[in-house]
Amino acid sequence: MTYQPRPINTSHAQAPLSLDSLIEKLAEHNHDIWAQQRIKDGWVWGPKRDDDQKHHPDLVPYNELTENEKQYDRETVIETIKAIVALGYRIEMS
Repeated sequence: MTYQPRPINTSHAQAPLSLDSLIEKLAEHNHDIWAQQRIKDGWVWGPKRDDDQKHHPDLVPYNELTENEKQYDRETVIETIKAIVALGYRIEMS
């Protein structure tokens, strides 16, 4: 058996444009959480990913990522926000 991803259907949801700055902050946050966990697990920077040696080339600060890599983090955040909206929740600033 193989893993079959089943994300929430967000085709009818939109991330409000007013959340652009939040999306960028959360993208950096997600990257930092991911890197923090990898570092905690003993991962270090390496020239290529090597799970046995716990090396990964992307253990760098968010601002040093290529635009393409940042966009990956942004898309994850956008899809999460769209899932929240699709499930009927609202996002409001307090």
